[in-house]
Amino acid sequence: MSHELGKIMVTGGAGFIGSHLVEELIKENKEVIVLDNLSTGKKLNLSSCIQNKKFRLVIEDLKNQNQLTQHMKDIDTIFHMAADPEVRTGFSDPKLAYTQNIDNTYKLLENVRKSNVKQFVFASSSVVYGEPEMIPTPETFGPLLPISIYGGTKLACEGLISSYCNNYGIKGTIVRFANVVGSRARHGVIWDFIQKLRINEKELNVLGNGKQTKSYIHVKDCVKGLIFSSKNTKKNIDVFNLGNLDMINVMDIASIVCKTMNLKNANIVTSGGTEDGRGWIGDVKQMNLDISKISNLGWNPKENSQASVERATLELYSESI
Repeated sequence: MSHELGKIMVTGGAGFIGSHLVEELIKENKEVIVLDNLSTGKKLNLSSCIQNKKFRLVIEDLKNQNQLTQHMKDIDTIFHMAADPEVRTGFSDPKLAYTQNIDNTYKLLENVRKSNVKQFVFASSSVVYGEPEMIPTPETFGPLLPISIYGGTKLACEGLISSYCNNYGIKGTIVRFANVVGSRARHGVIWDFIQKLRINEKELNVLGNGKQTKSYIHVKDCVKGLIFSSKNTKKNIDVFNLGNLDMINVMDIASIVCKTMNLKNANIVTSGGTEDGRGWIGDVKQMNLDISKISNLGWNPKENSQASVERATLELYSESI
């Protein structure tokens, strides 16, 4: 039996995944407040919600801890989506990932414990697993040893959330995403390939050896799975994997992008990356989450990895024209 979420706040709700989440919650007739500093998010992403009487956008930064309190009155559930969205930047600028992810999450949790918030839902990532010996990887796998700064900060946030939930009687839901793709994404492999081909239609440079093989989930599936997880959290703190049963490699994604852009003769070449074939330092070579936990509760994605990539490529290509 799932439970209701009450009045909801979504941090980072003007961003890629956050805006799709807000749309889905508004469809469910929820009252939603979006908190976003618009550093990477856009008001345009929320255009379908702006006129809705149950929706409110607050332009505020999580680092302004004192300003958060007034906006959290009567909030029952927080979906914490705000984060530094780019896995790659952590290597060159670890402080950014620390500030945006760990420090801001701490400041938010400090406000939560002084409020009447009943549930805290956190958008985590498959990268917290690092390079696990078990694939597909279940939620119970350990120890968790991330290989990217981004993964390290997400895992640190999980630890903070778990401790706050256990200490202050808040229900916590941690959801670890596979690679999320779809409209409004402005980073990630598909968007990068489209931008590269816009500059040079004849050649597409793939970082690493192109054999990096991972699961992908379309953002529409992702947000439905996220809401389902939050409604089916039974324990004080619960963790769910959210992904797909299958995987797809980077070279196949490159081919899909070229085909979608009608550039079938484009030459796909591999270069750069690391000596052992990664696209960058901290890039996980293989990722496939075990989603049997959420599946056994009655939720499954509608589209597999390949279908998700194909749909996302069409969406992002049309947005880039």
